[in-house]
Amino acid sequence: MAEPRFPEAALFGLCPRCGSRTLFDGVAKFADRCGSCGLDYSRFNVGDGPAAFLTLGIGGFITVLAVWLELAVAPPFWVHIALWLPLLIVLVVGGLRVTKAALLVREFASRAEEHRHDGSDLS
Repeated sequence: MAEPRFPEAALFGLCPRCGSRTLFDGVAKFADRCGSCGLDYSRFNVGDGPAAFLTLGIGGFITVLAVWLELAVAPPFWVHIALWLPLLIVLVVGGLRVTKAALLVREFASRAEEHRHDGSDLS
């Protein structure tokens, strides 16, 4: 199978090498390796960046919507909980899957690796 293009690989959790749907082993947890081509996903490190940016970005967006709704309609508090909590969870978890996959695919495409210091520049 040909190497998948970036958007498809990120959106559908495709292996960046072979294109199989093997990137995730759960909702937002990477599998250890690709079941088709054997690419070791554990060598990639996307860190906590996607979670932090999504929480801040989506949290800010939902906060603006909640304040607007409160000022425009002033619904009871339970309406806010019923609207915003499920929306927040769906957007963050769904976005987390896509952003984690996007970062891993970009790391693979750019052949990014952790820096290994050999000490040669020390005096």
